[in-house]
This record gives sequence, structure tokens and C-alpha cells, in this order.
Amino acid sequence: MGYKIALISLGCPKNLVNSEQMLYLLDQAGHELVGDPTGCDVAIVNTCGFIDSAKSEAIDHILELAELKKAGLLKKIVVAGCLSQRYEQDILESLPEVDCMLGTGSYGEICTAVEAVMQNEKPLLFADKSGPVEEIGRVVSTGPGWAYLRIAEGCDNWCAFCAIPAIRGKYRSRPLDAILAEARALAAQGVKELIVIAQDITRWGKELYGKPSLSVLLKELVKIEGVEWIRLHYLYPDAFDDELIRVIAQEEKIVKYLDIPLQHINNEILRRMNRRGTGDEIRALIPRLRREIPGLVLRTSLIAGLPGETEAEFEELCDWLREVRMERVGVFPFSPEEGTPAAKMTDRCDEEEAQRRADLILDLQAQIMDAYNAGCIGKTMKVLCEAKSRSGLCSGRTFADSPEIDGTIYFTGDAEPGTFAMVKVTDVEDGELSGMQI
Repeated sequence: MGYKIALISLGCPKNLVNSEQMLYLLDQAGHELVGDPTGCDVAIVNTCGFIDSAKSEAIDHILELAELKKAGLLKKIVVAGCLSQRYEQDILESLPEVDCMLGTGSYGEICTAVEAVMQNEKPLLFADKSGPVEEIGRVVSTGPGWAYLRIAEGCDNWCAFCAIPAIRGKYRSRPLDAILAEARALAAQGVKELIVIAQDITRWGKELYGKPSLSVLLKELVKIEGVEWIRLHYLYPDAFDDELIRVIAQEEKIVKYLDIPLQHINNEILRRMNRRGTGDEIRALIPRLRREIPGLVLRTSLIAGLPGETEAEFEELCDWLREVRMERVGVFPFSPEEGTPAAKMTDRCDEEEAQRRADLILDLQAQIMDAYNAGCIGKTMKVLCEAKSRSGLCSGRTFADSPEIDGTIYFTGDAEPGTFAMVKVTDVEDGELSGMQI
């Protein structure tokens, strides 16, 4: 028997891929998938449990569903993903409206969960979070013209501030053949841009080949017909080797945009973060990447206010940012994550100071991004069209922009969503480019 089901996906792209897999399984089982949980048999929330704001967002969604259930407008609530994996007992005690929980190793059991809750059972499905990566089809929910390609699951880095290894399990690479088969299937669906994701893509293949082998995978991905852009998230700075840099530089399909989470530049702060590699190595790597990969755009993420970060160490980070002028920077004030070593560090600055430091970095970065955007005026750039208004105004992304985190370019022309267009950049306003198709 098919049920009416709504799925709410929260958190990162890796979580979205898990949501797409659950949608596929539910669709294959004959259930009706809808966007609004009102009037549904089952509502599923695939949660993020990484930082406080994400946890609060997930709980708010669950409470909203609980109100629908109380009003008789929803029958059952299923909570999946990182929040349930991390806080199973807390959810059981504080959210009795929840009918079922799935951990990060149990996405493939979603149909079992739905059948069970509709039989008034309350299953708790928590398979091994470090088990083999399940190979499941997907209902692609992104695009048009682009999709995520997850190549590994879990993480072995154990950064002091991060709970992801405890939530998602050890690092497991997907087999090469499975990744390529999925990539070909996506290309057959009209996907032009593959965004390669994992918690750390630079370590892909380490347990398959005895060493990190991302370059092996990339050399196969670029052979797939129909795919024109391959974008890379996230590459860790300590895992670059000569061959990987060469492949990125020489393969035209690999967009010259790299997301490298650095977190800081000071050696002592990186040591406290339990990061592999040093600030000195980062200072050498970034110029090398720019030298060997012409036209490179760099994105990074930083943490401000880690316990022990002095004003001098923060200023060192700001001075380095002014010097290196990364085009894309995200920054987070330190958030003590329960169960992590950093949460136990006592010499932390207060929340207001951490936020002040993050805001200063954002102000600094805004000037750098404005200068980059101004430098685009007059250039003709390849753009993936993503939308077209009734008035005919198109919007899309250049190679320098990853979806949902970077900028948008608005342009006039006859491009259709999901296709590429050559656009001459004519202006920039409020951080967004505009232009005309040529």
C-alpha cells in the first residue's frame, strides 16, 4: 500500500544526497511524494546535527510537524540523519511526538521505517555508521543542469572542533566503478556540472589503492560525455600531491575553483585544532596552486575565536587574508560542539568576541570580493543558466560560483535553464554580476 509522504532535507549537500536516495526508495515502493507535510501519512525530516544553529533548525521543523500531528493533519513523524544519530536518547525523552528514528547508517531502511510506523510501531533503526556505503539510486532534486556526486562517506580527520567523525563514522571511499556508473547516469539525465563532494575528497581511494587517489578518479570522470564542468568540494590542504595539481590544471572540464577548508593560518591554532599540516605549509601551497593553475578561484572556511586564539593570532589571520586575497571565504564563530576536544578547552573568548572577529573577517572579505567582481566587468564568461523569469531575464553561475554558497549572474539572452551560455559581464550591483548573452 502506498502512503502520502513529505520529506524535509536539512543541512549539507552530503545530507541532501541521502535525502535523494530515500526519495528514490520511497518512489520505487509506490509511495506518493509531496512537498507539503500537511495532510500526509508520514513526514520525514533528514536532519543536520553539526552546529547549534543547524540543531535548532532541525528541532524547529520537528516541533512544527508535531503541531500538525496534534491537529490531526499529519499521522506519523520520522527523524533521520545526523541529529538522530547524535542525540537518540535526548530525542526519545524530549520529543515523544517522533514515531521513528534512523541513524546515518540506515537511510536504506526508510521503506521499512514507513511501513512500521503506519502499523503503529516505533522503530529505532541504527545500523553501523561505519558500514559499507550503500549504493542506492537517487531522485535528483537539484539543478537544472547540475547535481552532487558523493564519492565517500565519513571522516578520519578528527579535528578538535568537529563531531562529524563521531556522527558519520570512519572514512569509506565508494568504488570507482560505482561512482562512474552514477556519473554516467546523471549525464544521461542532462546533468552538465558534477559537484564532487565528500567530507574530504582528497583522501578518496586511500583504502582501495593504499594511498589517496583522487587524480585517478578525476581522469576517468573527465571522459564522460555530456559533462562539461567538474567542481571539487572539499580538498584538504595537506593532501595535495604533484599529480593531483597537474590533473586539475590540465583537464579543461575541471573548473578552476577549489574549496579548501583551511580554518586558520597560525601554527599553534592549527595544532590546537588537531589539523594535519601547518600554517607554513598552507602559506607555501596557495601560491603554488595559483602559479600552476592559472585563473584559479579559491574558497575556504575559517573559524574565529577558537579557545586560545589571542588577538595577535587573529590579526595574523587577517593580515594573511589581506595578502593572499582569496576570492571566496566563509567564516564561523567558534561553537563548542558537545563531545569534542575543543568543547573542553577552557581558555575561550566569549561568544560576542568570537562573533566580532568573524564579522571583521567578513568585512575584510567583502572588499576582496568586490574587487574580484569589479575585475570581471568586460569579460566574457561561460555561465550555466539555472533559471529564466517570465520577462526573459536569465540567472546562473560562472565557474567561480558554487550553488547556494556563492554568487549569481543575471543576464539577458535566450539561454534555457540547464544549458550553458557565453555572457559578457557589464555590471556588478550588491555583489551580483549582470551581463548579456553573446
